[in-house]
Amino acid sequence: MTSIVNFEGIWGVGDETPHCYLLTVDDFTFLLDCGWDEKFDKDYLDRLTKVLPRVDCVLISYPDPLHMGALPYMVGKCQLTCPVYATVPVFKMGQMFLYDWYQSHHNYDLVEHFCLDDVDAAFDLITQVKYNQSIPMRGKGIGLSISAQPAGHMIGGAIWRIIKDGEGDIVYAVDFNHKKERHLGGCELDKISRPSLLITDAFNSSYRQERRRHRDEKLVAQLQETCRNGGNVLVATDTGGRVLEMTHMLEQMWNTKESGLSAYSLAILSNTGYHVIHFAKQMIEWMSEKLTKAFDTLRTNPFSFKHLKFCHNLTDLSRLPSPKVVLASFPDLESGYSRELFVQWATNPKNTIILTSRTGPDSLARRLIDNPQIRTFKLLEKRRVRLEGPELDEHYRQKREQQQQQQRIKEEVESSSDSEDEEGLEAGKHDIIVLHEKAGNQSMFRSRKHHPMFPYHEDKVRGDDYGEFINLEDFEISGLKEENKENIDLQIPYDDDDMMEMEEAPTKCVSQTVTVRVAAQVLFIDFEGRSDGESIRKIVEAMHPLRVILVRGSHTDLQAFAENIRSMTKAKVFTPSLGQVVNASMESHIYQIKLSESLVSSLALQPAGREMEVAWVDGCVTFPTDTIEGTGEEADRQVIATENQREKDMATLAVIPREQAPPHTPVFINDIRLSGFKQVLSRAGISSEFNAGILWCANGTLALKKQDSGSVSLEGPLSPDYFEIRELLYSQYAIL
Repeated sequence: MTSIVNFEGIWGVGDETPHCYLLTVDDFTFLLDCGWDEKFDKDYLDRLTKVLPRVDCVLISYPDPLHMGALPYMVGKCQLTCPVYATVPVFKMGQMFLYDWYQSHHNYDLVEHFCLDDVDAAFDLITQVKYNQSIPMRGKGIGLSISAQPAGHMIGGAIWRIIKDGEGDIVYAVDFNHKKERHLGGCELDKISRPSLLITDAFNSSYRQERRRHRDEKLVAQLQETCRNGGNVLVATDTGGRVLEMTHMLEQMWNTKESGLSAYSLAILSNTGYHVIHFAKQMIEWMSEKLTKAFDTLRTNPFSFKHLKFCHNLTDLSRLPSPKVVLASFPDLESGYSRELFVQWATNPKNTIILTSRTGPDSLARRLIDNPQIRTFKLLEKRRVRLEGPELDEHYRQKREQQQQQQRIKEEVESSSDSEDEEGLEAGKHDIIVLHEKAGNQSMFRSRKHHPMFPYHEDKVRGDDYGEFINLEDFEISGLKEENKENIDLQIPYDDDDMMEMEEAPTKCVSQTVTVRVAAQVLFIDFEGRSDGESIRKIVEAMHPLRVILVRGSHTDLQAFAENIRSMTKAKVFTPSLGQVVNASMESHIYQIKLSESLVSSLALQPAGREMEVAWVDGCVTFPTDTIEGTGEEADRQVIATENQREKDMATLAVIPREQAPPHTPVFINDIRLSGFKQVLSRAGISSEFNAGILWCANGTLALKKQDSGSVSLEGPLSPDYFEIRELLYSQYAIL
């Protein structure tokens, strides 16, 4: 049985960029993530638009823009309608990420690629799933199923496992973290053994992380030093992913009296910060086992913060007393409040800027990390300013013209509908309705049509977008006294100037180049939450995949990691370039069969280990004789078989008579440990002892050794003790 598996990188192949890949299994195409970055690359949009008609399903791994930033554009501008799958936390936090991402750009620039309505439409397509939940595909994907496995890194992060009946698994695992953190558990890749294809990244393949304890001590020391010197600290982080780890850790520090940090202000500055923490309170079951048990026993929510303040703009932040520690989005310093605070605070030598993630190339944060010696930057500062003077008058004039034009179009539509209703009717001399008859419709026979004989005029109800126009006089209470009438405001008159003040003030976007001299201390403290290079190599070696596709990483890291995998697992490794289609198909000789009832009843099961029973079967495989006969056109009209039909067409394994069964050598099945067998010998009254990994028996004359294959060999002279020990050894095996 052979499945055709093709892989194509739309983005994220060969460099440190967002994730977006195409995976085709037979005729069914998965889009693995659809990330975007701050550059809004148009070439990427062109490539993505061309392949969207082929996409049958979208799988989202994490809620940040690097994994789902392009989803609103795909739905709103490209009319993507296929199913999208993500875990429940990715659904919730993904909305917060994209709302904050959009608003951060809208605050100072025009956002042309998508709007908030596109974000809502995109999330209407998402099907929320749980970990280990098996979701069968439909249509062309019958026989395929997907399931999400815990990935760490961010709440709800998923490693996607694609399973096809009778074949090996395909595992898509990027940006995972095997380490347990304060609010998240690690990934569970060790539970997946020998997948047919593993798709992973090489972003951290050569990266070494410092120990968590040293990292936390470094952060606390920097916060204490800066605040005690009267400076402020900017911590650039994301919206709803790694910020949860940061807030949980800082809240614990502020609760510790020995740290002395409770005297200073702690705030989160984000457009959606309050809602992020609110959703985190509701998703404790998706977090680490430690937090879950603490919540169950103590009934205290770990995200009910006492010291953390929520700020939604710079005005709210200015009300907090200094010194203060502020967590602001986004980590790349390209947009959002983190960039605004960086421009304001970087010039003060008392302040500290803490970067928590190695963002994409050419971003401001990445330049600060890679080139710490550069202290002067030229930045393009964008902002929105209110319209004033002639610009404001021109704006309102254009707005009035648009409203008048819309009103004229609306009246024309209504008048045309009225004329259509009254077309063909004419009032006669005696006010009797007469229908027009066209000359072409006249005939020599008398018409049997019945015409209305009495006039009837139907009043058309006029209304606006909110329904029928209401005459307030119809609802006036006749018996109300005049003095009470004066106290009731039946209608509030507004002139044009009042209405303009109630609406959002019109603004325009302006930009200028500013020079920022960085006098503040800039530090990179790793809070990315990804596995390091050494751990990734051990995980891949333990999985022992048959095929590996490496994405997202520098060319040097990709080639070095590929060589390491080839030497460890003998797997075939692909490092595709951008747009290259890789054929990762693999022929497998695994077929699904049914066991006949006679065979099942004749099985002589023997225990082999604690949770396993085995039996030897001599049988023959028979295939169903019913075949589809007909022409090629009839075969083309055949629909996809249902599950019952597929089971009916499955081959059957039936038992054969014992006299026809071929002879075979005995098979010994069990994994025997020498330490356990030593207890068996002791119960039989035979003394034994270990020496250099060998179990010696019978006064050191017989040796029991564990072979590389896992079996145990008995060596020594053929004596009565030899045969007695061999009998005890055979009793531990299931012999078939």
